[in-house]
Amino acid sequence: MAADRLQFHEMGLEDRLLKALADLGWAQPTLIQEKAIPLALDGKDLLARARTGSGKTAAYGIPVIQRILTSKQTVRDQAVRALILVPTKELGHQVQTMIRQLIAYCARDVKVADISSKADLSAQRPILMEKPDIVVGTPSRVLAHLTAQNMTLSSSLETLVIDEADLLFSFGFESDLKSLLCHLPKIYQAFLMSATLNEDVQALKDLVLHNPVTLKLQGSQLPDGTQLQQYSIQCEEEDKFLLIYTLLKLGLVRGKTLIFVGSIDRCYRLKLFLEQFSIPACVLNSELPIQSRCHIITQFNQGFYDYIIATDEQTLADPTVTSQAKGKKRKNVGKGRGKDREYGVSRGVDFQNVANVINFDFPNTVDSYIHRVGRTARADNPGTALAFISHRERPLLAEIQDALTGDNESCALKPYAFKMEEIEGFRYRCRDAMRSVTKQAIKEARLKEIKQELLNSEKLKTYFEDNPRDLQLLRHDKDLHPAIIKPHLKNVPEYLIPAALKGVIRPVTGRKKHKPLRAPPLSVTKTKFKGHRKGANPLKNFRCATKKAKRGASEARKSS
Repeated sequence: MAADRLQFHEMGLEDRLLKALADLGWAQPTLIQEKAIPLALDGKDLLARARTGSGKTAAYGIPVIQRILTSKQTVRDQAVRALILVPTKELGHQVQTMIRQLIAYCARDVKVADISSKADLSAQRPILMEKPDIVVGTPSRVLAHLTAQNMTLSSSLETLVIDEADLLFSFGFESDLKSLLCHLPKIYQAFLMSATLNEDVQALKDLVLHNPVTLKLQGSQLPDGTQLQQYSIQCEEEDKFLLIYTLLKLGLVRGKTLIFVGSIDRCYRLKLFLEQFSIPACVLNSELPIQSRCHIITQFNQGFYDYIIATDEQTLADPTVTSQAKGKKRKNVGKGRGKDREYGVSRGVDFQNVANVINFDFPNTVDSYIHRVGRTARADNPGTALAFISHRERPLLAEIQDALTGDNESCALKPYAFKMEEIEGFRYRCRDAMRSVTKQAIKEARLKEIKQELLNSEKLKTYFEDNPRDLQLLRHDKDLHPAIIKPHLKNVPEYLIPAALKGVIRPVTGRKKHKPLRAPPLSVTKTKFKGHRKGANPLKNFRCATKKAKRGASEARKSS
């Protein structure tokens, strides 16, 4: 019970930290925070495995800040006391944001700097010369600054944190990390935080930890069926587009949704396809500038738009992996083309209040599936995951089923009871839209968006810093329009709606005469007709207005 759990105010934390936690609305610690924070404050090294979204960032951030505040009571010299290593720039930005929220009432005493972006070393040198207490960065960036002597850690570092530890080696940071460790002091406290404890994490454990306490807090890496509903539906390539169109256009999928695909080309193919039907979505992948990616995530979290089409780190990190259901299209993936290797969407990015995850292209590994689906059903929020499965992906689905149900039977993927024959009427529309999305259209769309995002993130960076409200007006889900948009595809005629959904779904037509006539509220029937009101019956309103006009004419004749 909550009453039996250790509370923040019982952990010996400074009042300024407790006040920041109260501002964040955290009434009590999560399980990982309850177990990890006291051990960390006792000086223990930690190897912690907990689900994505369980509060791992604060679990190490709070004791790091508390230790710095304690040190500064006796040692006033400014120095880098904590180093937080992350696998991606997006996660670096997220960690810095969380640390700043935690130090809201002690910002004069604790400074934090994120150096994970690809800015010139000389541009970040002044920040490091101020010796921030906490430095956040990827191993390659931190090593570059150490080599350039922009900062030193050998005499001052007290705490090393490696976040999302299981991704560091897969992102190619093994040699950077080993070189970086040579610049650290012999004695320091270390935390390894991870969603999985694979062989890479065990290797890191031997490199950086000393007699660690290992925390394995959840048997399953995903929430059980009471919180996370997981479904699969078998469909081939054309059916995927037909199904995603139906789900989104008819509003069968509601709330913030992440749609994962296997390559950048697929991102733009799906975006251009949805554009044909006036379904706005934004693309998130490694070709976009880091500022744009962070801004997309921020606006998504703030509710500016509902759909993000994303690639994940598995495809980008290992171009040799064969992706299912794409055939020869795979040859364009992984050729470089400006991709950022320090990028990951399915992991290390704090998407908030995601209601649904749709695996439009099925992931290549069990871990990738877990990391993608881990974007929803975070904390205590419910979530839904839907996977499109081709016949060639059945063995991988079985492998994932075995991995998930080994911990909990309720974590299994259930068949999605959807009758494809009921949406056959939409197929010709989808084929019409797919014909417009050519390879040339995809190429033009990629170039157009990259140019626009570069303009927004670089040329206008200073302007947006001075005019933050204008930045809020920048939307990333705007139409790219390199494909031919056919107006008739925007609307859904009532006769195409499946019989099972009639009465539940209102057709989207844009034509007033096709709106269903419904009984209006009583307050509407007694008012004068002023065009179509929401929920009003135009015929009844027109009849009321006509009667009133006749009454007025009759009274005029009598008076004359």
